Amino acid sequence: MKEASRKINRISSGLYIVSTPIGNLKDITFRAIEVLNNSDLILCEDTRISQKILNYYKIKTQLISNHKFNEKKNINKIILELQNSKIISLISDAGTPTISDPGKIIINECIKNGVKIYSIPGPSAVTAAISVSGFSDRYFFYGFLPSNLNEIEKTFKFLSNIETSIIFFISSKKINKIIEKLKNFFNERNIVICRELTKFYEEIIRSPINEIKHFDNSLKGELTIVISEKKTKIKSKNLDESDKKMIKKLFKKMSVKDIVKLVSKNKSISKKKIYEYCLSLK
Repeated sequence: MKEASRKINRISSGLYIVSTPIGNLKDITFRAIEVLNNSDLILCEDTRISQKILNYYKIKTQLISNHKFNEKKNINKIILELQNSKIISLISDAGTPTISDPGKIIINECIKNGVKIYSIPGPSAVTAAISVSGFSDRYFFYGFLPSNLNEIEKTFKFLSNIETSIIFFISSKKINKIIEKLKNFFNERNIVICRELTKFYEEIIRSPINEIKHFDNSLKGELTIVISEKKTKIKSKNLDESDKKMIKKLFKKMSVKDIVKLVSKNKSISKKKIYEYCLSLK
């Protein structure tokens, strides 16, 4: 029955990287369901979590546990199955596999052995968070922050020099520990904290970083954090001869205060430079 279905749907043998819902079980593509249904095996992080998705869509394919502790151990068996023209899907507990999740070892082994790899795109906490942030869509994704506070400080020092939007994951239990460090390194930027994305209790918190406060202990789950792009300061140019000529004319009709306000509004010149020139004319 499965073989006939494959011929109709033209599903080739190989490794399929299949995206699954990040919360709401309805967030899955028709193609993902089709591929999972037609797979010989499905590799997953936690069989208990993945079984819920399979049960919801009445998918009977066998699940094989494949996490960071047994990924290397599984390699030879999986490659052998793939070389025997099997269809194997790789899924994570939520979202797109290999994005801060296991899977890279298997993918690289497939590349070495000439096994075809197919992407079945879909949900991702990274793209979901950046899409609702209102920040620049040019972004740098870091992944999970280190657990050590000294390492986090080094990471923030590196990230603070990046001008694009920045995205990272952190446990809700650790968010309060990094708030002061966020203020130290990203004080002039804004932040979006996404919690329970796509779920019933979804929450998106928006704030300037310098105003963010500590959370109470009821916050649960993993958080997706988006920091806004770096604000570029407009370089102030010097007064040229035409600027000076204009100020001299205005000086006969207006107060210094009004001249500074008018000229700084229309030119990329600091108020200080305009004020100092006005004083030199007195």
